[in-house]
Amino acid sequence: MKSIHDPRYLAFIEQLILERWSLKITQEQLSMVLGRPQSYVAKVENLDRRIDVVELRDWLMALNIEPTEFMCRIPWWSSNSASTEQ
Repeated sequence: MKSIHDPRYLAFIEQLILERWSLKITQEQLSMVLGRPQSYVAKVENLDRRIDVVELRDWLMALNIEPTEFMCRIPWWSSNSASTEQ
């Protein structure tokens, strides 16, 4: 299974989208803060592009979200019974 289709990665991206929506920030607004085109945000959110840890930090800082708090909101991250199988 390709890692971009791993259910854990899907949950991670879904949480990233929920965070942006909860702040009522558009893809365009986020992309402007990141200094990237809107298509970059869309590709990450549509699973056309994978995000790395450096980009994640920039993304979360742009949304004013503490990275550790964000990760704890992802169910599989904080679960003791999370499967590491792919």
